Amino acid sequence: MEENTIVKKRMLSGIQPSGDLHLGNYLGAIKNWADRVNDYECFYFMADLHTITVRQEPAELRKRTVNQLAQYIACGLDPEKNTLFLQSHVPAHSQLGWVLNCYTQFGELSRMTQFKDKSSKHKDNINAGLFTYPVLMAADILLYQPDFVPVGEDQKQHVEICRDIAQRFNSIYGDVFKIPEPMIAENGARIYGLNTPGDKMSKSIPEGCVFLMDRPEDIARKFKRAVTDSDTENCVRYDKVEKPGVANLMDIYRTVTGNSIEEIEREFDGKGYGVFKPAVAEAVIEHLRPIREEAERLMKDKAYLDSVYKDGAERASYVANKTLRKVYKKVGFYQL
Repeated sequence: MEENTIVKKRMLSGIQPSGDLHLGNYLGAIKNWADRVNDYECFYFMADLHTITVRQEPAELRKRTVNQLAQYIACGLDPEKNTLFLQSHVPAHSQLGWVLNCYTQFGELSRMTQFKDKSSKHKDNINAGLFTYPVLMAADILLYQPDFVPVGEDQKQHVEICRDIAQRFNSIYGDVFKIPEPMIAENGARIYGLNTPGDKMSKSIPEGCVFLMDRPEDIARKFKRAVTDSDTENCVRYDKVEKPGVANLMDIYRTVTGNSIEEIEREFDGKGYGVFKPAVAEAVIEHLRPIREEAERLMKDKAYLDSVYKDGAERASYVANKTLRKVYKKVGFYQL
């Protein structure tokens, strides 16, 4: 008797190994990725090609890339159930990136907000890679023909230009690329800096950023110094406009405990920030403790990590190369 095979929808995402993973990466993306493994065929990668738009120290980049793989696994991304790989191990990313450069308009790239932002921060190194970064990101996505791309609100523009490029290519050559949909996480989609609640949590502001590998005492110190608000009521109430710092802490607490906003408001009714901030810190410390301990164990097992990224590169290349061959044939490249 022939069994019915359920074909899962596919999703793909990646994070640059330009620094240690932090609470924003985890609560906004990785935690949700781990929850989806039973419903989707998942591809997740270390976006090391993207990191070199900003100058990197080579030995540090290699170390961070492998450490990030260990942290992915410690966060619950089982390499037996997810395809985990390093972007630079799959040459098809760069190969498709060049082809798509030729189907992307200069004006489209000049309007990308990330180029404007990074150009202002790195005025001594405004390179072509920084400008064409969204095209490589489009290649990252389209190679795997995913149905969904989980992203934060601030990354939606990259998925939109990816869709535009794919639709332009398809209009010329037929149904080559699947048009992906952005998937915005409803819970924990955007975590803000502890001392800059108007901006998303970033490794560039380490005092307001909680890293997955931080020691418990460092996490406690950062939450103790977290910005709340200047009003006199000292009230734990969810208001993103009037109390963005408190709302950010409540979002963090909600995501690591599973409690609703209403439950949190009741729990801390009349207790003030002096009680609330240490409670958030303790909840985060206990939530991250098993992740940190498992990541530390994995980082010492180089042979295992080598086997994971080699297997991941092989599995990813199998899928990516099928798309690349189709593209090369469509544009007229002579095939071996």
